[in-house]
Amino acid sequence: MTIRKLRDDETELLKEFLYEAIFIPDGTEPPDRSIITQPELSLYYEKFGDGPADNCYVAEVDGKVVGAVWTRIMYDYGHVDDDTPSFAISLYKEYRGHGIGTAMMQKMLELLKSQGYKRASLAVQKANYAVRMYEAVGFMTVDENAEEYIMACELQDGGRLSALAETDN
Repeated sequence: MTIRKLRDDETELLKEFLYEAIFIPDGTEPPDRSIITQPELSLYYEKFGDGPADNCYVAEVDGKVVGAVWTRIMYDYGHVDDDTPSFAISLYKEYRGHGIGTAMMQKMLELLKSQGYKRASLAVQKANYAVRMYEAVGFMTVDENAEEYIMACELQDGGRLSALAETDN
């Protein structure tokens, strides 16, 4: 498995992985793919690369892109303030549960820290199994509504990521 930056000619992959990121509880029919064109979802990929916090890594297995993690400052479900990048992450189902998502998250958190961001945020449905992964890489619940947790990871000044980085050396 290789984690690398998204190439300029691959930005269309964000649409594919955005659809894959939609949490579908067991027994629920998946929505039509056109759902990603709705304004509250298209903001995850439209004009990607234009913003200072627009970052993306992809995971490749045997030359095939199998997952993506990307950030940008946007008014999405996980928005906490105008200085905090929001995360999106997705893997094809058959590649989940193998540590690829965790590795992508850690690499992105390291990049954001090196860029000087103080924290990162995301929103996740409460029933989503990925909540455990987010907690494992340092995200904590800072708010919630009936369906979702709003989570943030402190990147500077003694945050969990700083402590993890120190133990890795």
